[in-house]
Amino acid sequence: MVRAYTQEHIYRHPWDRVTSASWRKFTDPDTPAVLSHVLDVHTLSRRLDTIAGSLHTVRSITVRSPTLPFFLRRIVGGEAVVCHCIETSVVDPRARSMDIVSVNASLRGLIEFEERSSYRPHPENPEGWTVLRQQTSIRCKPLKALAAVAEKVEQRCADRFQQNSVKGREFVERICKYLEAESSSVPAAAMSS
Repeated sequence: MVRAYTQEHIYRHPWDRVTSASWRKFTDPDTPAVLSHVLDVHTLSRRLDTIAGSLHTVRSITVRSPTLPFFLRRIVGGEAVVCHCIETSVVDPRARSMDIVSVNASLRGLIEFEERSSYRPHPENPEGWTVLRQQTSIRCKPLKALAAVAEKVEQRCADRFQQNSVKGREFVERICKYLEAESSSVPAAAMSS
């Protein structure tokens, strides 16, 4: 069984601000307090396609799982586990698109997840708003024979993914407001010089 869901969020900020905020999400000083499940982030590769004008990036992201059900705690020997994920992204400023795919690199014998996110200008207000679409699928592998248990594990993971998505979107929104205030104070500072 696979647990899948789709979410959509509209940022009332232009695409360039939202994507800049998304890149800052893991480097902001408040990240540990707001996104406490994120333990570590490293850029593994970054490449600029000079012909297409797109940026291709691969990052490793280490996260802490939610508290595991009792029977899984007995198997893994703890209340939560650390999971290593790989995030690949392509940013095309000409097309004003940013696509991100995240998958787990560890624990694949137990669970597999994939999250696809896309940032595009909103069709109703392309200069002022950005739409984020996220598609997530979660599959608990070894418990296929125990469908009811697998379904509960998948649902628990899906619930946590959705909670963390809300936190992430709110955090990006906060950074967007900071960037907006920063950009509006730059012209004022330049004029007073």
